[in-house]
Amino acid sequence: MNGVARTIGAMVEGLRVRGHVIQLVRPRQHDSDTGLTADGLETILRRGVPLPRYQALRMGLPAKRALLAAWRARRPDVVQVVTEGPLGSSAVAAARQLALPVVSEFHTNFHTYSKHYGLGLFSSLVAGYLRRLHNRADCTLVPTREMKEQLAATGYRELAVVGRGIDLALFNPERRSAALRASWGAGEHDIVALHVGRLAPEKNLGLFVESARAMQAVTPRLRVVAVGDGPAAAVLRTAHHELVFAGMRAGTALAEHYASADVFLFPSLTETFGNVVTEAMASRLAVVAFDYAAARQHLRHRHTGMLAPFGHPAPFVENAQELAADPRLREKLREGAHATARTLSWDRVLDDLEATLHAVIARSRTTRVTTGSRLVGEAGTDHAPL
Repeated sequence: MNGVARTIGAMVEGLRVRGHVIQLVRPRQHDSDTGLTADGLETILRRGVPLPRYQALRMGLPAKRALLAAWRARRPDVVQVVTEGPLGSSAVAAARQLALPVVSEFHTNFHTYSKHYGLGLFSSLVAGYLRRLHNRADCTLVPTREMKEQLAATGYRELAVVGRGIDLALFNPERRSAALRASWGAGEHDIVALHVGRLAPEKNLGLFVESARAMQAVTPRLRVVAVGDGPAAAVLRTAHHELVFAGMRAGTALAEHYASADVFLFPSLTETFGNVVTEAMASRLAVVAFDYAAARQHLRHRHTGMLAPFGHPAPFVENAQELAADPRLREKLREGAHATARTLSWDRVLDDLEATLHAVIARSRTTRVTTGSRLVGEAGTDHAPL
């Protein structure tokens, strides 16, 4: 239950609806996890182990032999690798051995996250591993032009921008609930400041709390709600009884929580995109964020959102406090954000994804033709024709 999983869920469903056949290989997340099978979708579950220091999330173990067998029996047109763990790495290796075109995706700044889990000494090693893995793919998908430029500057090759869409039928202001607001202690004219995301060290939650308190100094009746769960949840609940902790929410319940708030505080500095920003925009919230990733791509400071310079907490707090004090500005940003969000449909994203996949497949076929009847694999190794 995170931005990556929700993004891939939307992409898989969108491609399936367009008539593509998807084989989804992923780690089993719990004992009762049976996976989903539908028309055009086959799910293969592999063994998963808990992530170090994050027991609630499992990563897949290497499965190269099983993938080779599956893809020899039923050769896919392209392999798309979503995450860079052992399962994803073995998928790249299997695809290379079978001379299959392979696309990777850069979703998570794992090398940055490592600093927040006592593994800062290994961040350069993680960064090197990620770069080598992605450069073995024919193309790496990134969500923004900003991310493409950053990765290219550090040695990543063959990058393509495929953005993120919003489920506008789910996330919209019509989901606003007076009953839900009342359960938070907020009346019709009170302000609710919201955060949605993992309650984890890398999310910069101290700044969220500081900004909320600054807003309450201006508007004492302001209520503060945090949606999500994670390794920092217990500490936050103990330290901040004045906050409303709504726990993990999904689907309609999540959409109602967004729409029932007024201001969205997003102080994270470790996102590759930040789906929650566009979901908040679609729900007609005034967004306070740092000027990067989804916020930079889709918001204009003081027109459709409040943007602070990246890594500067003081302007972030000041922006939040100004929104609490200025109802006209708050309403202007809410309307502007919602209008922008209505242009961000998944159809456009799926068009870009399809075009990129088709281009990678076409290049692969051209390479196979020009190299003759023998296929050249990694490190000069020849493979028999398939």
